[in-house]
Amino acid sequence: MSPLKLESPVFKDHHLLPPRYTQDAGNVSPPLTWSDVPDEAAELVLLCEDVDAPSGSVVHWTVVGIDPQSQGVEAGRTPPGGTVLANGFGRRGWSGPNPPPGDQPHRYVFHLYALAEPCVLPDAPSAEQVHDTVEERELTDGTLIGLYEH
Repeated sequence: MSPLKLESPVFKDHHLLPPRYTQDAGNVSPPLTWSDVPDEAAELVLLCEDVDAPSGSVVHWTVVGIDPQSQGVEAGRTPPGGTVLANGFGRRGWSGPNPPPGDQPHRYVFHLYALAEPCVLPDAPSAEQVHDTVEERELTDGTLIGLYEH
């Protein structure tokens, strides 16, 4: 099955995230668009994680139950039909990039999964829990990587 196409109108894959979408400025979730969702998808799951955090991968955003007929999400919004889970900072919703000063640019990986059946995750899942849970239900997925440094 072909991968999902995941993009943003405000940054390109492997390019810098604008400050508005980080904790340095507005801390607003970035707008995203997606396509090529299989007809048999029951739901979409969105995960954004900092894979370069010093303590290991940190979850910045997890949304489950996204309508597979949707085609994206506007800045600062919850994807259509989605339920936002607590992130690695103990808050519900988006917590933008905030890497330690002096670090090389961190990679913020947005993963979008199309699942054959709905999944159940803990209220504040780790990135590993999300990956493990969706793996057996996954039809296809797509990624988009944003970079950020102070």
